[in-house]
Amino acid sequence: MEVRENITNTLVPAKNDKQKWWQQITEYSLVVIFIVMFITMSLSVDHFFSIENMLGLALSISQIGMVACTMMFCLASRDFDLSVGSTVAFAGVLCAMVLNATGNTFIAIIAAVAAGSAIGFVNGAVIAYLRINALITTLATMEVVRGLGFIVSHGQAVGVSSDTFIALGGLTMFGVSLPIWVTLACFIVFGVLLNQTVYGRNTLAIGGNAEASRLAGINVERTRVWIFLIQGAVAALAGVILASRITSGQPNAADGFELNVISACVLGGVSLLGGRATISGVVIGVLIMGTVENVMNLMNIDAFYQYLVRGAILLAAVLLDQLKNRGSRD
Repeated sequence: MEVRENITNTLVPAKNDKQKWWQQITEYSLVVIFIVMFITMSLSVDHFFSIENMLGLALSISQIGMVACTMMFCLASRDFDLSVGSTVAFAGVLCAMVLNATGNTFIAIIAAVAAGSAIGFVNGAVIAYLRINALITTLATMEVVRGLGFIVSHGQAVGVSSDTFIALGGLTMFGVSLPIWVTLACFIVFGVLLNQTVYGRNTLAIGGNAEASRLAGINVERTRVWIFLIQGAVAALAGVILASRITSGQPNAADGFELNVISACVLGGVSLLGGRATISGVVIGVLIMGTVENVMNLMNIDAFYQYLVRGAILLAAVLLDQLKNRGSRD
């Protein structure tokens, strides 16, 4: 009996040490990869480390960064949202149409964000209360919302002439554009929500085990609705900012946007199996995705090859997620 206890006490610490070692490697490996990649690109690619390109890089990832913050909560709760790209496009079109009709920028922005919130609410309610799979629900919403964008705009870009609205996309503070500041604010706000609030803890708990969370007193359905509602609102805000930057609402905008957002989140360590997410990982994932695309543009790589690279990154992110899950179970 004593021999068996001694063997057990010997093996358990060894297993715990192995898990801690694996967690430390996976926690810091992504940061090391980004630093090495950034230094390599700075030394080998012309104009990459220039101030103009750094600001352009930050601006190019601003919309992805905003929506990745809320997609992080969807994935952490073991769901995902394929409709964010369509929501971005529809919000931009609706904002431009309301702006042209009323001439009031504030009303136009509120209308667009409200529409995005409504789309998110429908997604969350159908998934949480009707128990329909998130893949089917958000895939259907993606098609419906994209179709509505083409219908209300008659398939044409909706131009805007309001100087106030156009100025939003080009507004700068300390030399940094407004979309970048909004993205930084999203990183901070949603990082606090994830780590310091009951909402964040409940999200991770639901992703880890929804039934156990329900038994622990968490309103799983209501939390899921809120996750998708906030997702829709932030996606709509990203659409408004995009429309301001390009001075029009484009019904075909943000095509494939949802895959870039999910890739950035998974690459940043957000588990597809739910229950695990960090805002720092999402930030690094967004930066890696943006840096790769920026370098390909600087090197004039054909857009067709860029599709291949983005697909390879998505596959690598999923494989990395699987390795992390296996490592945590061993």
